Amino acid sequence: MSISPAIHPFSTVAASARQYALGWKQRTGGKVVGAFPMHFPAEVIHAAGALPVVLQEVNDEITVGHGMIYPFYCGFSRSAVDQALKGELDFADGIVLGDTCVQILGAADVVRMEMPDLPVYFFQLLACMRDNWTIENVSETIAKARRGVERMLDTTISDSALWDSIALFNRNRQLLREVYALRRSNPDIITGGQLQAVVQSSMIMDKAEHTALLEHLVALLRAHAGSDTRLTRVFVSGHMCHAPKAELLNMIEEVGGVIADDDLYTGFRYISTDIEGDGTGDPVMAMTHGYVARNAAVPDPTKIDPEVDWDGYLLRAMEASRSQGLIVLMPKYCEPHMYYYPEIKEAFEARGIPHLLIETDHEELPVETLRTRIETFVEMLRQREHA
Repeated sequence: MSISPAIHPFSTVAASARQYALGWKQRTGGKVVGAFPMHFPAEVIHAAGALPVVLQEVNDEITVGHGMIYPFYCGFSRSAVDQALKGELDFADGIVLGDTCVQILGAADVVRMEMPDLPVYFFQLLACMRDNWTIENVSETIAKARRGVERMLDTTISDSALWDSIALFNRNRQLLREVYALRRSNPDIITGGQLQAVVQSSMIMDKAEHTALLEHLVALLRAHAGSDTRLTRVFVSGHMCHAPKAELLNMIEEVGGVIADDDLYTGFRYISTDIEGDGTGDPVMAMTHGYVARNAAVPDPTKIDPEVDWDGYLLRAMEASRSQGLIVLMPKYCEPHMYYYPEIKEAFEARGIPHLLIETDHEELPVETLRTRIETFVEMLRQREHA
C-alpha cells in the first residue's frame, strides 16, 4: 500500500507556509496571525476567526538577514529575520510570541523594527511549573493574550467560540497521536519525513481542513497496521522550535534504521496533550491546566519542574517504543538544549543505552559525513541486538 498520495497535501503545505496562508486569505477574506514557536495558545487566534500559522524555518539561503542578527543565533531565528527582510512574512496581519529564549526575542525585535506597521503582541508564560502562584499567573497571562488578540484583530472572542476551537484542536491532536500509536506498532508504516510533514502542516493549515485530511490518512494507516518490522528502531529527540531537515530523517531510514518515536517540536511534542474540559466553565483556566500538563507529558528544558525531567522522559519513551538507540538532533547555538544535554548523556550512559548526538545547522548538511556516522550507529545497534 502506498500512502504517498495521501501525504502529498501535507507535504505541499509544510514546504510553503507562506503560499498556503496567502491562498487561505484569498479564499476566505480572513486574517492570518503568525506565531513564533512554541507556547502561544493558537486556539485563541482560531476562536477570533483568524488563521494561526506557526512561523517556519525555510530552506532558502540566508542573505539580507545576515546584517540584522548575530551569526551565532540559531538557524530558525536567522531564517525568520531573513524572511521578514525579504518581504516573505507579508501574509501576516499580526505576530505573536512568547519569551522562549533570547534568540527568538532578538529575532522578533528585528521583525518588529523592519515591519513597523505589523501589530506584534508579546506575552510571557511563567517558566516555573510548581510554584504556588503558577496557575494564577499562567491564567492571567492567557487572559491577557486573549485580550491582546482581540485588540489586534478588532474582534471579541466568546467563551463558546474558544471552547469550539479547543474541541477542534483536541480532535486534530488525537488523530495525530493515533498516527504515532500506529507507527510505534509498525514503524515502517510511515517515514519520519512523511510524519513530520503531517505534523508541520497542522501548524499552518486551517484546522478543520487539516483534520479532514487526517481522518482519511488514519483510515489508510489502520488498514495497513499490524505487520511487524525487523528494522532497527531509533528514537529521535531535539529540535524544540523548528523542523530538522527532512533529508536527515530520511537518511536514518535509508541506512537501515526506522524512527519508532520522537519528541520533536514538529512531532510528538506539538501534539502530546489535549486541553481538558466539557465545553462549559472557563476556557482560559482549561488552557492554563493544559499548559502545565503539556510540560509533564513531554518535558521542556525551557521550563522548571522538579517533578519531571527530560532525560527521565526519554528513557521511558525509549522503552515504550522499544527503541534500541537515541539520536539527538541539536540545532547549533540552541542554548536550552545545550545546557540540558549533559544530563541526557549522563542518564543514557548510566543505563548503557547508545545515543548519537548530531549538531544541525541552517547552512550546512554534510551529507556524506552524517551518513557515515548514522550508518555506523545503526549497525552498532544491530550488532548489539544480535549479540
